[in-house]
Amino acid sequence: MRKILLTVMAIAAWSTSWAQEDWGQKFEQLGQQLPTPNVYRTGSGAPGVKYWQQQADYSIDVTINDKTQELTGSETIKYHNNSPDVLSYLWVQLDQNVRAKDNLDDATSTGTVRDSLPAKFFQSQMGTDASGYEGGYKIKAVKSESGKDLDYVINRTMMKVNLPEPLKSGDSYTFKIDWSYNIYDRMIIGGRGGYEYFPEDDNYAYTCAQWYPRMAVYDDYEGWQNKQFIGRGEFALTFGDFEVNITVPEDHIVAATGVLQNAKQVLSKTQMERFEKAKKTYDKPVFIVTEDEAKANEKTKASKTKTWSFKADNVRDFAFASSRKYIWDAQAVKLPTTTPLAMSFYPKEGNPLWADESTKAIKNTLEIYSERTFDYPYPVAISVNAANQGMEYPMICFNYGRPVDGTISPRLLDGTVSVIVHEVGHNYFPMIVNSDERQWTWMDEGLNTFLEKETKRERYPDLDLDWGTPKGVIRYMKGDTKYITPIMTNSEQVKQFGYNAYGKPSAALTVLREVVMGPELFDAAFKEYSNRWMFKHPKPADFFRTMEDASAVDLDWFWRGWFYSVDHVDVNLSDVKWFKMRNESGDVENKGKSVSEADLQSGSNGAMDFSKGPEPFSLIETDPRYYGEFQNKIDDKAVIKKFADKNFYQLKFENEGGLVSPLIVKFTFKDGTSTTETIPAEIWRMNEQEVTKVFAFDKEVTDIVVDPEEKTGDTNTEDNIFPREPSLSKFEQFKSKIDADAKVDVEGEWNLTIDMPQGKTTGTIAIKKKRNKYSGTVTTEGNSEKRELTSVSLEGNVLKFSFEASSGTFMAESQVIVEGDQFNGTMTLGSYGDFDVIGTR
Repeated sequence: MRKILLTVMAIAAWSTSWAQEDWGQKFEQLGQQLPTPNVYRTGSGAPGVKYWQQQADYSIDVTINDKTQELTGSETIKYHNNSPDVLSYLWVQLDQNVRAKDNLDDATSTGTVRDSLPAKFFQSQMGTDASGYEGGYKIKAVKSESGKDLDYVINRTMMKVNLPEPLKSGDSYTFKIDWSYNIYDRMIIGGRGGYEYFPEDDNYAYTCAQWYPRMAVYDDYEGWQNKQFIGRGEFALTFGDFEVNITVPEDHIVAATGVLQNAKQVLSKTQMERFEKAKKTYDKPVFIVTEDEAKANEKTKASKTKTWSFKADNVRDFAFASSRKYIWDAQAVKLPTTTPLAMSFYPKEGNPLWADESTKAIKNTLEIYSERTFDYPYPVAISVNAANQGMEYPMICFNYGRPVDGTISPRLLDGTVSVIVHEVGHNYFPMIVNSDERQWTWMDEGLNTFLEKETKRERYPDLDLDWGTPKGVIRYMKGDTKYITPIMTNSEQVKQFGYNAYGKPSAALTVLREVVMGPELFDAAFKEYSNRWMFKHPKPADFFRTMEDASAVDLDWFWRGWFYSVDHVDVNLSDVKWFKMRNESGDVENKGKSVSEADLQSGSNGAMDFSKGPEPFSLIETDPRYYGEFQNKIDDKAVIKKFADKNFYQLKFENEGGLVSPLIVKFTFKDGTSTTETIPAEIWRMNEQEVTKVFAFDKEVTDIVVDPEEKTGDTNTEDNIFPREPSLSKFEQFKSKIDADAKVDVEGEWNLTIDMPQGKTTGTIAIKKKRNKYSGTVTTEGNSEKRELTSVSLEGNVLKFSFEASSGTFMAESQVIVEGDQFNGTMTLGSYGDFDVIGTR
C-alpha cells in the first residue's frame, strides 16, 4: 500500500511541476506589491485612526500687465505641520520653471529631422529657447512673516526653504514670497496656462494656472513629494484656504476658483442683478454678460484697473481666467444637499456652440457625478473657453471647442461636450479625492474618464460612446507590447499616454462594473472609496483595497491583470461538442451513426458547425465503492431519466491574450430564443491557458457567441463564434482586392473618415499629378491648416500616402484600395495602431 501511495505522489508531483511551467500566478494575491497597512492607511483601504495631512493657507495679490503680458505676485503662506514629524525645511513647487532656460523637459526631449516638417512643430521640438520666450519665475524675495530674508535653494522646479528653527508637530509657520514671470503664448509654447492672442480685435484671453509658488505635499507615504515637474506628470498639492486679489484692466471679466467677494465693486448694477437672478434660476442659463456686450467690450481697451477679490476654502489649488472678450452665463444646479452655481465664460468665437452646451454640460456633470460619489461641495463650477485646451482646477476648468464659420459638426459637438464633462468632473478627482498626479495619472484621469463616459451614456446617448469602454481600447490592447506600459507606471514613463492613463483604466472600470461585480456592488464600493477619501490623499492601494472591502469580491486577479500587466483579453472558443444521451431502447437523432469528434467540428464545406448532429454518450449506475463510508445512495435511474432528453454542449475556451476574464456566452436556440451565461473569471484559477465547461439545455443550440456585446474587451471576436465559417484576415482581404494592372484616377479632393476610438475623425486630402509624380495636401478636423503629404504613390489600384501627425511626433501612413470615387484601407498612426480609413470624392 505504501509503495502504491508513493507512486501516486510521485506522479502528482510530476504533473504539478509540468503544469507550473505555464503558471502565470494570475490569481495570486497582490500581497507585498501593496504597501503594508498601518495606523495611517488600513488594510481595508480606509484612512487609519492616526491619518494626518498638512495644510497650506494662502493670501495672494496678483497683477496682470495687459501690455507686457507679465504677471506679478506677492503671497503669504501659512503652513500647518499636522504630521508627527519635525520639519527643518519646506519644499515649494516652482512649476513655471518647467519653461526656464536649461529646463529638464528640453534637456531630455528627443526628436528627429524630417523633410517638409512644419516650422511651428520643428521650433517646438527644439525647445523653449528656440521660441525666444524667456520663461521661469523671477523670485524677488523669500522672507519670514517679520520680514527677514530666508535661506532658500532652487533646484529646477523645486525650491527648498530652510527654516530658521525646526517646525514642530502641531505648529505652523508663515512666510512670504514675491515673484513675477512672463505669461507665455499658448499657441507657440503650449502648456496648461498662458494667454491666447486674437489678432482680429487685438485682445488677449489669459488662463492662469500654476501661476504662483505652491507648497509641495508632505505625507505619510513618502515624505516630501518633490519629484521634478517635467511637463506630463501633473500635480500633488496640499489643501488650504485661499484669499486672492486679482488686478486686471477694468474692462476685463474674471473667472476664478472660489466665491467673488466684491461683486458690487467690479460689476455694473445690471450685471449684479443678473448675477443674483442666476443664483435662483434652475431651468436655463442667465446671461450676466451678453454676446453684444462682450463685442462692445472688445473695443474699449481700458487703461485703468480693477481688483477682483476671491475666497476659496479647502481647495488644493487656485486658477483664474481674465479677458475683456468674455460672454458670461450662469445657472443654479439643485443637488440633494447643495446648490452650486454653474457658470461659463467664453469669447464670441465659441458661439453658437457654447451658449447652448457649456453650462448645460456642467449641470449634467454635477448631477451624475454627485449620484456616483458625493454631492458637489463647492459653491461654483466654471467652464472657460480656451483654444485647443482641456485643463482642470478647483471649481474652474479651461476647455476647447469653437465652430468653424458657425458650423457645429458632430465631431466638434462630441469633443466639446466630452471635454467640458471631463474637466468639470475633475473637481471630484483629483481636486477633492486628492490623489498624487505626479506619480499616478490614472487615479484621476482614469476614474474621471469612466464617469465622463457614464455621464455621456445617461445624458448624451446620441454622442460617441466608445471612448473609455472595453471596445474603445481593443486596438491599443492588442498592439505591440513594446509600445505599451502597465497602467501602474509613473506618468513620465507611460507610453501611449491617452490610452494608458485615460482609456484603459476607464475600460477596466467598465468591465469591473458591468461584468465582474455588477452595477449594485460596484457603485456602492466606488461611492465608499469616494467618500472615504473626500478631501484626503489616497494612493492606489487605498482604491484597490476599498473596492474589495466594500464588495466582498476578490479583485487581486483583476488589478494584477488590468493594472500591473500588458496582457489583453483574447478568448478563443476553440472547440465545441454537442452530446445527447443514448436511448437504450432506440437511437438518438443520429440514427445510430457513430459521430467522431472531427465530424462534429467540420461540415462538408470546412466550416465548424453542428451539421453532423450530436455525439451519443451513456450514464451508468454508480459503483458502490464511490460512496465510501456513506450509507445512503442517490437514485441513479432518476438521474439518468432527468438528463435523458437534454442537449449537452461542451465548450473549450483558450486564453490567447493572457488576461484572465469572465466568460459571457450567448446561446441561440433552434426556435429563435436565446440565453446568456456569465461565468466568473475564477474559472481560470486552476488552468490559466484553457478551460472546458459543459452546458445543458432542453432545446437545441444553433449558434454560440462569446462576449456578444463586446463587454470584456476581447481583441479578436472572429474566434468567438460557433458555427464558424472560414474567414480571411483583414490583410488577406486587402490583398485579395489588389489589382496591379488596374488603371485608376486619384487626382482631386477626397473626404477622409478615420475610425478612431474617440469617434470618427474627418479631413480632406487633395492629390495632384505632375510629370508622373504625385503630391498633395491634407487637412484634418481641428486643424484646418493645409499640410503637405510627405509621400504619395499609386501602384495599380493601391494608393499610399503619409503625413506628419500630432505636432510632428509621428507619421500617419495610409494604404488603401481605390475603386472609382471611393477608397478603403487602413491608416497606421505611429505606435497607436491601425485604424480603418475611407475616402470619397
